[in-house]
Amino acid sequence: MRGMYDLHTHSILSDGELLPTELIRRMAVLGYTTVAITDHVDLSNAKSVLASLEPVRESAELYGVRLLCGVEITHVPPAQIAALAKTVQANGADIVVVHGETTVEPVAQGTNHAACSCKYVNILAHPGLVTPEDAKLAAANGIALEITARGGHNRTNGHVARIARKTGCQLVVDSDTHAPHDIPDKRAKFTIAKGAGLTDTECKKVLSLNIDRLLGS
Repeated sequence: MRGMYDLHTHSILSDGELLPTELIRRMAVLGYTTVAITDHVDLSNAKSVLASLEPVRESAELYGVRLLCGVEITHVPPAQIAALAKTVQANGADIVVVHGETTVEPVAQGTNHAACSCKYVNILAHPGLVTPEDAKLAAANGIALEITARGGHNRTNGHVARIARKTGCQLVVDSDTHAPHDIPDKRAKFTIAKGAGLTDTECKKVLSLNIDRLLGS
């Protein structure tokens, strides 16, 4: 890989420990060239989070990192997900992540389906026991399913990988970083993908994605 990506990280703008710029710097040192900061949002803070991130783009560029200013729509009722995703895109979000139905949090049933049905969503994060039907919807809408490094959320990585392979849905491998020790280096990132049950060839392919193509830009 010429450079690494991470499309799901958090800063002090939600529940992360690091300023956006420190997060970017730490990831740059480990070889990341594309980083999405996707702090938790609902209807109360989505616009303000995006506005706070925008000035950090120049700092990221100076560290050799392409910053994607994004959000993770979190615990929002399924019926409101599509409208909020559309709103954040209209307000400049480069990437829209939805907090999926992980098995370790009380995410509302139907969240995965709402996300996979929405053309304004890019990634369904830690989608738990995602169904083949929802994965097919995600594939049709160009939405990727996430293999995650995050403890607890990663319990279903093997299931997610199998469903993605079966349905032709794109996978991404993200850290869901909240603190410095959460950021995986190149070797760890490969191990996360391999541990989910991907072959070496599949690992290399998913870890060297064309991010512009994934985001439709």
